[in-house]
Amino acid sequence: MSNLSDLLPAGAGAKSATFTASGTLSSGQTVALKADGTVEVVSSTSSVLGSQATFESAPIDYPAATYDSSNNKVVVAYQDQNNSNYGTAVVGTVSGSSISFGTPVVYESRESDYISITFDPSANKVVIASRRAVAANKGEAYVGTVSGTSISFVGSVKYGDDDTRYSAITYDSNAQKVVIAFQDFDYTSQGKAIVGTISSGTISFGTLATFEAAQVDHIAITYDSNSNKVVIVYRDVDNSEYGTAVVGTVSGTSISFGTPVVFITATALMNSVVYDSSNNKIVVCFRNETNSNYGTAIVGTVSGTSISFGTPVVFDSNDSRYISASYHSATNQIVVAYEDQTNNNGAYAIGSVSGTSIFFDSPSTYNSGVSRPVATTYDSTAEKIIIAYGDGTTAGAANTLTPSATNSADFVGITDQAIANTATGSVVVEGGVTEKLSGLTTGSTYYVQADGSLSTTSSSVTAGKALSATKLLLKG
Repeated sequence: MSNLSDLLPAGAGAKSATFTASGTLSSGQTVALKADGTVEVVSSTSSVLGSQATFESAPIDYPAATYDSSNNKVVVAYQDQNNSNYGTAVVGTVSGSSISFGTPVVYESRESDYISITFDPSANKVVIASRRAVAANKGEAYVGTVSGTSISFVGSVKYGDDDTRYSAITYDSNAQKVVIAFQDFDYTSQGKAIVGTISSGTISFGTLATFEAAQVDHIAITYDSNSNKVVIVYRDVDNSEYGTAVVGTVSGTSISFGTPVVFITATALMNSVVYDSSNNKIVVCFRNETNSNYGTAIVGTVSGTSISFGTPVVFDSNDSRYISASYHSATNQIVVAYEDQTNNNGAYAIGSVSGTSIFFDSPSTYNSGVSRPVATTYDSTAEKIIIAYGDGTTAGAANTLTPSATNSADFVGITDQAIANTATGSVVVEGGVTEKLSGLTTGSTYYVQADGSLSTTSSSVTAGKALSATKLLLKG
């Protein structure tokens, strides 16, 4: 048996099926379907946090991180506060659960802030967008080339004529362009965006477009490869500071926008947005100032030139700041890192999208002290999340993170008997009733947890409804 459709009930039948066990299975055991048609125990692995590595022995600000998939390197850009606030970048190499860094390189020998970064795989170049905090505070873009454990830059190109703040950058793989969104501070702080094209090691820009003709800040951006759209999120200051999103379409060297959509009628700060390519969903993580500064996330679905949202979910009921999220494609999970200001430490939470919602594990700690600001990226070769941050007021540091993993999404049923490894046995599937359990609360809905246990605590996988203390009607 290899297709899930074979398991679906037809009338009163098909409520159990015979499977071959991969590993020894006990009676009443939640099991997951493997690609080869066998079943295994639903279980989870723990997150693995690598040791801290220092990339800058001085205070930093405005960190941003990206992954160069051509050279298999991580690049962190930041403001070096002990070197006249110069814009600086450093190359990191992941090995196992560790990361090491080369020598930092100055990309802007003047004060640089509102830093963001992305990688253009069509040109094999890193692109940094930041504000050069002299000469009218204009936005400048810097194209970097990674070689070994270093990175080099050739000049800069202006993308904003005015005081340019809250810059955010992403790569549109369909158009093979980069898109920068920012606040035009000198033009009533409106939201602007511009398309950049890399050629011969430099970058050129199209015409500025307005995505919000009102005051905006806390801007973040991502690319939805399913719809071939750019999604920008921000705080709409002139609309009660509500969290807002807008969908952009790149055509040539231009970008156009749909109508902005409010994703929460609350003050949304420190926004971060990421694309979940497994579920084709946008996930916005933010600090909900209206709700006690709780760390909050919401799932969005792009349709045409618009976007709709599910219900907000709290990932940390502490004061959560300096939020940065990345998508871990190996486990199809969202990892959000931030500073837990209530406890003055660096924390992270791991979430899984289900439909239009997201479910999070309990938060964990990546740094026991003050950790601000924070940036994350995903090394797809090493399958690690990189968390870069300011370690108190002394240094720039980073950790690797391998998030916990579970096969619970492949839950197919509950064993009706003990089954030895490689032996065959009966599994109660969707529509069937298992009588091998105990301690259930009649009428309650039970969910499969990451470790395979059953609980009334909501998760992305529904097991079924309890008919009695020992019987569960499986809903699959």
